[in-house]
Amino acid sequence: MNEIKAQHPVLNSKNKLKLAVFGLNVSSGCSMTNLDNTLKIEWDESLEIAKTAELIGIDAIIPVARWKGMGGDINFNHRNFETFTWAAGLSAATEKISIFATFHVPTVHPIRAAKEVATIDHISKGRFGLNLVAGWNEKEINMFGLKQKSHDERYDIAEEWLNFCKDLWSIEGEFDYQGKYFNSPGAYSEPKPLQKGGPVTMSAGNSQRGQEFAAKNTDLNFVVAKDINSAGNISKQVKELAKNKYDRDIKVFGQAYIVCRDTKQEALEYLEYYVHEKGDWKGVRNLLDVLIPNSQSALGDGWESMAENMIAGYGAMPMIGTPEQIIDKLLEFSNNGLDGLTLSWVDYKDGLSQFGEKILPLMKQAGLRE
Repeated sequence: MNEIKAQHPVLNSKNKLKLAVFGLNVSSGCSMTNLDNTLKIEWDESLEIAKTAELIGIDAIIPVARWKGMGGDINFNHRNFETFTWAAGLSAATEKISIFATFHVPTVHPIRAAKEVATIDHISKGRFGLNLVAGWNEKEINMFGLKQKSHDERYDIAEEWLNFCKDLWSIEGEFDYQGKYFNSPGAYSEPKPLQKGGPVTMSAGNSQRGQEFAAKNTDLNFVVAKDINSAGNISKQVKELAKNKYDRDIKVFGQAYIVCRDTKQEALEYLEYYVHEKGDWKGVRNLLDVLIPNSQSALGDGWESMAENMIAGYGAMPMIGTPEQIIDKLLEFSNNGLDGLTLSWVDYKDGLSQFGEKILPLMKQAGLRE
């Protein structure tokens, strides 16, 4: 690992539990609720929240790959910033925090992506990160005139895509690339990223094929799980697979949403309000039908609880209660082998300020942060 990459804010962080703001580039963030204090998606809004995150010591900002909304009452995520351009802008306006781009692999050719990545890595002085999504949202893939591939083939394509990019980031001069999915005579890309061999990479992988892809290819795995124990089990599996099969080390991040109030009862009442009174139940049905065809019939009695969690925080694990109760949850995440968490709130501005004021000091006392 070269010196620049070794200094990356996520890989080099001495914090036992790394932290990232998630979903800052999409309207409503990760909460499918019809409230006025959710994200609007204006540049000044992104900039203010990114600078606040950097000021309080958050390690990274990770966006969502999105091109269209989910319909319903609020058309969840219908306003969304393209993440490479967005990451370049935030990188120029910050100094320490890592800024990621997130994208669907089929929508960006490796030649273009390699150049964009190198450009942003220079702008950020080596703080850039790349979150690869194999391409789960068929409606968005179809927008590009592409046909959705099978689940495992999507990861095969992603692996070849990343290998091609790694060649572009490391091979000097022109070369011919010939693969199953990409063929490029006279491929060439300069300048190279400051992070030798390419940026820090992340992928979300819960399935067996997704875990295999992450263990073999990326620096970070992003886990979406129903509870902390399940996330811990996936973390253990991915780390053992990376070490035993590929002789690699990998860090694993979970996903959580925060509802913090002075009492647990107040937090639960607010959760009930924004999910059941203000939640976009039409939109969540559309989203779940993309993930699971005919989701309500397929899931039966489990549909409502899954829908509630999607509305509350995009399927993330809940952290609800007082600052002290949230610290207990954070300790549980860390004790189950997770290296970091992506975080979201209904109101990102107030939530992040509250996190810096009331929760981060307790994390330091608990040994989770330096």
